[in-house]
Amino acid sequence: MKPSLPLARRSNTLSSSLGLGEKLFASSDEKKFAIAIEKGLDQVEAGLLGEVQFADEIADVTTRYLLEAGGKRVRPVLTLLAAQLGTGNNDNVIKAAQAVEITHLASLYHDDVMDEAQMRRGVPSAQSVWGNSVAILTGDLLFARASKLVAGLGERALILQANTFERLCLGQLHETLGPRPGEDPVEHYLQVLADKTGSLIATAAEIGVLFSEASEDYIVPVRTFGEKIGVAFQLVDDIIDMSAETDVTGKSAGTDLRAGVSTLPLLYLREQARTDQDAADLLTRIERDVNAAFYGEADEADLAAAVAELREHPVTARTLDEARRWAADAVAALAPLPEGPVKKALTRFAESIVERSN
Repeated sequence: MKPSLPLARRSNTLSSSLGLGEKLFASSDEKKFAIAIEKGLDQVEAGLLGEVQFADEIADVTTRYLLEAGGKRVRPVLTLLAAQLGTGNNDNVIKAAQAVEITHLASLYHDDVMDEAQMRRGVPSAQSVWGNSVAILTGDLLFARASKLVAGLGERALILQANTFERLCLGQLHETLGPRPGEDPVEHYLQVLADKTGSLIATAAEIGVLFSEASEDYIVPVRTFGEKIGVAFQLVDDIIDMSAETDVTGKSAGTDLRAGVSTLPLLYLREQARTDQDAADLLTRIERDVNAAFYGEADEADLAAAVAELREHPVTARTLDEARRWAADAVAALAPLPEGPVKKALTRFAESIVERSN
């Protein structure tokens, strides 16, 4: 298991990777804003390990496993950014940011079981260490712990958490079942992303407004921003999934494809294969090699070559264009917010999502 980073270093690394460091802001007020985000992240990070501690020795080890492996902490950052529209980093904002990150962490345990992922955040996935049952139960424990945190924030927070959890489950259900007869596969996939990823990121932004006592007029703009940027985030993940730089991504190249997940590049390839023989040939090779991998009979070199070819295919550039469109729509949703460091930072946040490599 990788040792955890010191709190300050982890926080600074996060803000730097998202383009939210002090260099983004010129005035003294804007620098104070950047420092407030950093301090808030330190508070969130310092409390996370305590919030997932369990008296049970086994549960304590499994629940801390992925948390200690690191992570970008995108959702707490968004909560803290939105909170600057109001009173800033008060105790409820920090607690809400921790709850949303623990909810995200719980979903990773479940996702890796569903996707049969072998790596997560640069370490072996939980189910590859302890098996599916332990991984699923660990995710359940973390969902319970997030709910306990949210319960202390009042009824409105509980309803928001319950609605978000419902959408997370629906997204996974629809991904598992696939599109219904006659349903457009791309539209189905984008809705899955909105439910599985966009809903929680939208909640992260909304709670920042809600618990900083900012104007409720800001809730719809930041919620819309969060949902759209969540879809953009996942579309970029579809591209990163094919990266050969596993030391950067923390996952094997083609993890989603190997698990039979129809990512957007693959869906676009299927569309193109109807009229393009080269695309049809590549699709045949990918499906053949993925099927062989499922039965443990894959030639790793063949599968890696097919993933690399898909990575360089025009459908991947088309996926990036779609991610940029969602990110642009997210920024457009911020129009009702006042001009200032929050809107500036959220705009840069959106830009960084489509620029990232891990």
